[in-house]
Amino acid sequence: KSLSEFFGCVCTLLSEKVTQMMEWASKRSVIRMNGEKFRRFVKAPPRNYSVVIMFTALQPQRQCGVCRQADEEFQVLANSWRYSSAFTNKVFFASVDFDEGSDVFQMLNMNSAPTFLHFPSKGKPRRSDSYELQVRGFAAEQLARWVADRTDLHIRVIRPPNYVGPLLLGFLLAVIGGLAYLRRHNLEFLFNKNVWAFSALSFVLIMTSGQMWNHIRGPPYAHKNPNTGQVSYIHGSSQAQFVAETHIVLLFNAAVTMGMVLLCEAATSDMDIGKRKIMCVAGIGLVMLFFSWLLSIFRAKYHGYPYSFLMS
Repeated sequence: KSLSEFFGCVCTLLSEKVTQMMEWASKRSVIRMNGEKFRRFVKAPPRNYSVVIMFTALQPQRQCGVCRQADEEFQVLANSWRYSSAFTNKVFFASVDFDEGSDVFQMLNMNSAPTFLHFPSKGKPRRSDSYELQVRGFAAEQLARWVADRTDLHIRVIRPPNYVGPLLLGFLLAVIGGLAYLRRHNLEFLFNKNVWAFSALSFVLIMTSGQMWNHIRGPPYAHKNPNTGQVSYIHGSSQAQFVAETHIVLLFNAAVTMGMVLLCEAATSDMDIGKRKIMCVAGIGLVMLFFSWLLSIFRAKYHGYPYSFLMS
């Protein structure tokens, strides 16, 4: 009888917890938790549901721009799950803000935000239950793949309509069409080799700086350590990068290219010798300075550089 009463109490407690989680999820796709809620509904048994939690710091005084961007993507993912036909009470999405649950951060020995963790319905979280934010970025699609790996739950990410891109494209096409119409009697600029060279060079610089990687992975612009307040613009691993890092590399590559152009012009130009010397010195300075900075970034990300070759 005592055993049956025990199981009855466990079932009642579990039912109350699931009911409460469902009630919260019906109001907000991402359930906001503090220390008490986390300990009761995530850490304490019984629990037959998984919880995906974003640990963040959204208060203005924390100045965590990355947290706000990650929160937007997490909201998109949670909304896609909450309003899908496959929604069940087996997986919930929640968030713990540092200012509302600092004791949770201390409990988990967590010193950075944002961080995503999966708490499975059975057992303790494993290493794979911690999302590799610096490698995969915080795009909702990447988070959905990780959730699918951990829970076998495949969420189709549905984003709200965004008309900014089509409007900007339409505006750009309208401007180009208007300029072409105004100069319809003089279209020699379309055959100007400098215009096409500049366009091609700009495209190459954008692609070689890693902009496409940013578009696919959605990395944060930079990383701010919540403990020290130090902001990192260069990622310390060769497997990831920040958006700011691509902008820096783009600028350095453009400066090196400008230096090479100045050197070529100094060698082939018909200008007087004084101006050609100035162009030559400026070109050498740009190449040496910015190429050395590029090597410094490379050395910071690839810790084995400079490489050595064993000769047998």
